Amino acid sequence: MSTDAAPRTDDASRWARYVALGDSMTEGLWDVDPATPGLPRGWADLLAERLARRREQPLEYANLAVRGRLLGEIVAEQVPAALELAPDLVSLIGGGNDLLRPGSDPDALAGRLEGAVRRLRATGTDVLLATGMDTRGSGVLRATRSRTAVYNSHVWSIARRHDAYVLDVWGMRSLHDWRMWAADRIHLTTAGHERVTQAALVALGLGADDPAWDDPLEPLPPVARAERLRGDLTWVRTHAGPWVGRRLRRRSSGDARRPKHAVPVVIERTQRG
Repeated sequence: MSTDAAPRTDDASRWARYVALGDSMTEGLWDVDPATPGLPRGWADLLAERLARRREQPLEYANLAVRGRLLGEIVAEQVPAALELAPDLVSLIGGGNDLLRPGSDPDALAGRLEGAVRRLRATGTDVLLATGMDTRGSGVLRATRSRTAVYNSHVWSIARRHDAYVLDVWGMRSLHDWRMWAADRIHLTTAGHERVTQAALVALGLGADDPAWDDPLEPLPPVARAERLRGDLTWVRTHAGPWVGRRLRRRSSGDARRPKHAVPVVIERTQRG
């Protein structure tokens, strides 16, 4: 059972309007909302529902995240839009798409992130940041591990300097299980998004709904080498190849997409999360 949760305070009443900023993780790929098939849900939507429940009154919620967005685009486009909504809480999570690119500079990214955090905190808005995932178990993405570690160190320092919260994705043991990840090996499944929602509650000092929120799953039997190689080849053909093709054409999966909740929606405290 997880023992590193922050003390449970259940003090969510100070957050009447929550705005989520970021890329595909915050947009919610690949967690499909059963109430609206075809529209991604994800951890931020689930967090909004849990906050409304903890507040015991409705919560206004906007999600400006768009898949494929780089940190500079998030800061330039989404932060000003969020400030116009006068939020009490903003989750600002980005940089993952940048770190996937060879030669990306985590120090420069951190400087851009800190500028955005400073701007948000100057208005009195609470800010939730997040670390990147530890990719030591991923063959291809492992190459980004050192850059992500440097960026994560900056995230913790930025949070300390500006009194922000940190969702510690890097430290989540449960996410080292591939059953938490979609077929593209980059985005979370519904189960993975639920685990991140619990981590966000812990980060905000509210306590998790489930005390076993980060417990690893029961291990699966070992996979034969031939089967593993077939899976890797399928992944390269179906997901990695098209991703590289978009990069070469300077295209993004989020081109021409708009945020799913650019205008705040009201989340009732009785909504199922």
